[in-house]
Amino acid sequence: MARKGLLAREQKRQKLVKKYADIRKKMKEEGDYEGLQQLPKNASPVRLHNRCQMTGRPRSYYRKFGISRLQFREMALRGEIPGIKKSSW
Repeated sequence: MARKGLLAREQKRQKLVKKYADIRKKMKEEGDYEGLQQLPKNASPVRLHNRCQMTGRPRSYYRKFGISRLQFREMALRGEIPGIKKSSW
């Protein structure tokens, strides 16, 4: 499980990105790059990092499912993900 502070920081960044999305888009269309520099750093969507919804793990994230590989494996073995089963040949 990730530290609570890291999860909170990531959520704060997501809020900032949503808040400034329209402003950023408008400034980019106008070519106002000096105005973009005045916005908060964390308002840039590039600074977001995908995290597992269950554990907060930042690495080995499956975008399609929104969870890490470890949680994916556990849930698949328990049959909690529809259409996914362990392969054998």
